[in-house]
Amino acid sequence: MVNIQNSMSKDWALILGGSNGLGLATAKKLARHGFNMIIVHRDRRTNMDEIERDFQEISSLGVQFKSFNRDAIQPEKREELLSEIAAFLPEGHKIKVLVHSIAKGNLKPMHAESEYVLTHQDIEITFEAMALSLYDWTKELHERKLFHEDTRIISFTSEGNTKVMPGYGAVSVAKVALEALTRNIALEFAPAGIKANCIQAGVTHTKSLAMIPGYGKLMQHALKRNPQGRLTTPEDVANAVYLLSMDEAKWITGTVLKVDGGESLG
Repeated sequence: MVNIQNSMSKDWALILGGSNGLGLATAKKLARHGFNMIIVHRDRRTNMDEIERDFQEISSLGVQFKSFNRDAIQPEKREELLSEIAAFLPEGHKIKVLVHSIAKGNLKPMHAESEYVLTHQDIEITFEAMALSLYDWTKELHERKLFHEDTRIISFTSEGNTKVMPGYGAVSVAKVALEALTRNIALEFAPAGIKANCIQAGVTHTKSLAMIPGYGKLMQHALKRNPQGRLTTPEDVANAVYLLSMDEAKWITGTVLKVDGGESLG
């Protein structure tokens, strides 16, 4: 059901990494509840037919919609994007929700018999994309006065923040840093009305999961651990993002919220 007030809303959600997985599910959920939508994604032309169908679905919900197939990480490209977003937003319209769902990282082992092992540069690239970019976007959106007076910032972490998995070292470093940055954003940007939280999703069958070595065993193990008897879905996570966007959640900030059906209890 489409909210008849959608077209009148001045509130926007900006999704970084919104063309698939958790980001796309979140975009659809927030659009159904009246948020106008900006999606920044980085995809090849060969994948665009399916992506455009998903974007059309969002547009059909009666909200304003804009997508940018650009690099959200590289500083010069990010500056260009921010300028275009500032010019695109109608007068009086603000970004109320920023969702960081960038999943660009290296999944190499630290030790192997071959030369295909994790390097310093691999960790740097993963850290820049999956952690530091959250601060970069937050800082620059704030400086350009594009944020709403009651902004919610939400990013996605994983159980790899504390549990060790082969080949997950660079991403683990990034997730720990992401959580630390989120806590500090929650503290230092509080006077600007910004609330920041991480969602720790359970194992979710996405394209990002499929890139993890041995992900099939990871899924099987998660199923055994989860008292609900199923994996987490992107829609489960999107529901939690929506909850954190509500007025009733304005006193929740600086937290890591587990959305896993109890999987992490096992």
